[in-house]
Amino acid sequence: MATEQEPMTPPEQPGETPSPSPSQEPEAEADEQTAALDEMRDRWRRALADLDNLRKRHAKELERVRAEERARTAGAWLPVLDNLERALAHSDSDPSAVLKGVEAVRDQAVEVLRGLGYPRYEETGVPFDPTRHEVVGVVDTPDAEPNTVAQVVSPGYGADGKQLRPAFVVVSKRQE
Repeated sequence: MATEQEPMTPPEQPGETPSPSPSQEPEAEADEQTAALDEMRDRWRRALADLDNLRKRHAKELERVRAEERARTAGAWLPVLDNLERALAHSDSDPSAVLKGVEAVRDQAVEVLRGLGYPRYEETGVPFDPTRHEVVGVVDTPDAEPNTVAQVVSPGYGADGKQLRPAFVVVSKRQE
């Protein structure tokens, strides 16, 4: 009679770890994935915190730079204000001297604007440029080229695409 025997598994040797059974492998893999996911979440949260800190630092630095620039600009205008007050203090003096003083203060103010990067321009006889001029009037001028600046009503300030204000001008046209 033939009897069927079940296959025997070899006895475990001391010091050997048993190989995981097929039912234990998915658990170990799931634990590894959970640990990796937790690490990624932690790194993501740290990156968000770093970005938030960077934004806050940048906002503080930007405000500091703005305050310094406002102070520098205001400081540039203080001598102009001082000279205007001196001119007003001498208003009882000779009118021609007061006029000369006010003209000097105006020149000083123009120089401050130039130093801040906004030079004054008020040329006549130049072709009309809509990026530098704003037309406030048109005049018939037989001896001038059409579309040229005949008169500057208010000067413009700025250059090279950095315009504070365009010049307000009267432009010539020919009678037809």
